[in-house]
Amino acid sequence: MQISFTPMRHDAELALSVAGDALTINGEVFDFSSLAEGATLPNAAVACAWLASDVERVAGALRLTLILPHGADAPEETRFPAPVEITGDGPVAVPPHSNPIPDPESDA
Repeated sequence: MQISFTPMRHDAELALSVAGDALTINGEVFDFSSLAEGATLPNAAVACAWLASDVERVAGALRLTLILPHGADAPEETRFPAPVEITGDGPVAVPPHSNPIPDPESDA
């Protein structure tokens, strides 16, 4: 599965995981296992506010774009995210929502 991101300022955060051809987005499962090779599932056919593209199956792999929410102080890797190739099941690492807040105790 290949996931591209389109960054958008938003207070919500994004949690992803994959199990086969099923993508879980913030706890909601979207199963794309019935999407045939070379087929495209229109964005409008998927009831998911985070989906920013059609879903395609190309050379056996699913390809889609998700909205990547970020905070006002998001790091560059979040504002200009690279696509991720997912080769196994489990949680998907997404760029951080915001820069970490420095711990004033660590400067003491």
